[in-house]
Amino acid sequence: MKQLRPIKQLIKGMPSTDGDGVQLTRIIGTPYLDMLDPFLLLDAFGSDKPQDYIGGFPSHPHRGFETVTYMLAGKMRHKDNAGNEGVIEAGGVQWMTAGKGIIHSEMPEQEQGLLAGFQLWVNLPASHKMTEPRYQENSKQEIPVEVREGCKISVIAGTTKNNTQGVVNNKFVDPNYWHVSLTKNSALSELIAEDHNAFIYVIEGSLSVVAELDSKIKSVTKGELAIFGSGNEIELLADEDVEFLVISGRPLNEPIERAGPFVMNTKEEIHQAFADYRSGQF
Repeated sequence: MKQLRPIKQLIKGMPSTDGDGVQLTRIIGTPYLDMLDPFLLLDAFGSDKPQDYIGGFPSHPHRGFETVTYMLAGKMRHKDNAGNEGVIEAGGVQWMTAGKGIIHSEMPEQEQGLLAGFQLWVNLPASHKMTEPRYQENSKQEIPVEVREGCKISVIAGTTKNNTQGVVNNKFVDPNYWHVSLTKNSALSELIAEDHNAFIYVIEGSLSVVAELDSKIKSVTKGELAIFGSGNEIELLADEDVEFLVISGRPLNEPIERAGPFVMNTKEEIHQAFADYRSGQF
């Protein structure tokens, strides 16, 4: 039975810095929204001022979760301590499973021009926190694009109701990660699993949310993250030309202990992560 999801919470990000002084907006991982299981962090970065991004993200460790880097503009070079290296270009995505431990860097592959994109952290279940690290990397050309009337969906992960399947394979939380563009007065109607936590983030423009339940939040504008309430379908109308992310995933409902670049289930596991990193076991 169709049940439209209302918006239950609207979040604006907080200006922040990370890495070597990179200017960004932190949207998930703040006092306003600590996490949305299984999503631990969402950062948006975007500037045409080199001083805002040139320092990049020098070598740093991760354990226990996945990082998803999606580029809107510019190029980032990544390297790790296992010898992996590559460049993520505009429209491309890197879905990295840090697993038991990896040390990597993400540095701008440019000295001028616009650099913009997102980084999302996705938790791993306890059973797979110590899995072998791996990458899923895809260029813009490799990401399926579904075109409807007034609508374009780049399907990074998950499957649309028209059966366009994303390039990323993730059975841990069965995520959807879609980059959607709507022209003014166009609509997006999509199925989202009832057991998923789901949100949208508006990159440009504004949209209205249609819901069967009386919801005080009816519209979402540029720079806002909207968390959906319960239901199994979303319906969004473009107030103007609008561009946004639709992201959802099955919550793990597990205890979380996090400290900087490590996300585990117990304090003891966090202490072990630091000890392993210091002793060169990553």
